[in-house]
Amino acid sequence: MLVTVMLTCAVLWPKGKTHTLPVRTVAEIQRSGQLIVLTQNNPTVYYVDRHEQESGPEYELIKAFAERLGVTPLFVIKNSVAELMDAISRGEGDIATAGLSITAERKRKVLFGPAYQKVSQQVVCRRGGENPRKIADLMTVDLVVIAGSSYEERLKGLKHKYPKLSWHASSGLNAEQILEKIWNRKIGCTVMDSSIVSINQRYYPELRVRFALGQQDELAWALPKGAGALRRQAVDWFEEYQKSGEVARLQEFYYGHVTLFDYVDTQAFRRRVNERFPSFKALFEQAAQKYDLLAPLLAAQSYQESHWNPKAKSPTGVRGMMMLTWPTARSMGVDNRLNAEQSIFGGAGYLAKLRQNLASELQEPDLTWMSLAAYNVGLGHLRDAQTLAKRHGKDPHRWHDVKMMLPLLMKKKHYSTLKYGYARGSEPVQYVQQIRQYEKILQQMMGQ
Repeated sequence: MLVTVMLTCAVLWPKGKTHTLPVRTVAEIQRSGQLIVLTQNNPTVYYVDRHEQESGPEYELIKAFAERLGVTPLFVIKNSVAELMDAISRGEGDIATAGLSITAERKRKVLFGPAYQKVSQQVVCRRGGENPRKIADLMTVDLVVIAGSSYEERLKGLKHKYPKLSWHASSGLNAEQILEKIWNRKIGCTVMDSSIVSINQRYYPELRVRFALGQQDELAWALPKGAGALRRQAVDWFEEYQKSGEVARLQEFYYGHVTLFDYVDTQAFRRRVNERFPSFKALFEQAAQKYDLLAPLLAAQSYQESHWNPKAKSPTGVRGMMMLTWPTARSMGVDNRLNAEQSIFGGAGYLAKLRQNLASELQEPDLTWMSLAAYNVGLGHLRDAQTLAKRHGKDPHRWHDVKMMLPLLMKKKHYSTLKYGYARGSEPVQYVQQIRQYEKILQQMMGQ
């Protein structure tokens, strides 16, 4: 699909053309059956996942808005931010979505829809490399930013106060490519949105945030001038969508695993993927297949439990690769918890059992995340957290809401009113977040 869309774009707008198209009305969009969306192909916007399905946080938002209009979104890939902004200002599409910051310069050329996310522009360098601490230090740094980006616009504004400030504006590299070149010591530093940096630090752990460049930015869709009616539709729809909790759900799905970056832990995990994981890879795959689980998720959970150490022991009595209690091990037919194969299959079977208990009331991905939480804290305590969610007007079927309730199980005024009482409720929250991070890194390293 990506190739088809890119070819369609090339036919419509050959190189060098600067014509402006008439802005389509909402009625015209609905009659055509398609919402033309200009975008970029990256993990914080729009991409095709390993199941060959369109995905991405901004894809999900656009899809939901298109459904409100009664049309299907047609995504047209643009190669750079500058190309995308020029195209939407000419009316090549109905909406542009690509993590676009609302800036004064852009507002002169396009309309912006409702802001859906806040980010900080961060100066990013490599560990052991350039080490600017303030804006004045950037004058002596090898600085590369995306041409036509909000980062370049901010640097241009700073140049009035810092005349010697200079940078290279690249039109041929995307955000991930620039960060990779910094990691490979081919570029000194860059400026990048915090959401992009936090995701890529898991894959390039030597990336270091030196400081934030100014205040937070708001991200929003861009529309052609004259598309006021479509903008009003978007604003009204987004207000309802946000109140329904769907925006929070998307943030949880795509960014909920991104916690405070731990360089040492990430490096240790990547090292053990190479050193320890190959010995157990086949067992994870076999157990996952038997119990209808995802092998990378099961492997990530095992790492969180034992760091892939078959002989792991805990003072609380849990043992082995999946750190099973003795009662749980017996219930799953495990007679030797220190046997890697028995432990992996026992843990996988227990996780599958928890999923089965919750499957009638939960949808994915909440089903997986709450099953993992139950594995850690117990199904009874998870049920108590769901009860608290109901009391607080939250959705007991959404991990985003339940994870806010779990830490309350440590407070007497809450746990004393619940069936299963006290629990260290902050632990399952961290447990799930860590597993999600490890799974993402493992998938990236294994090319999945």
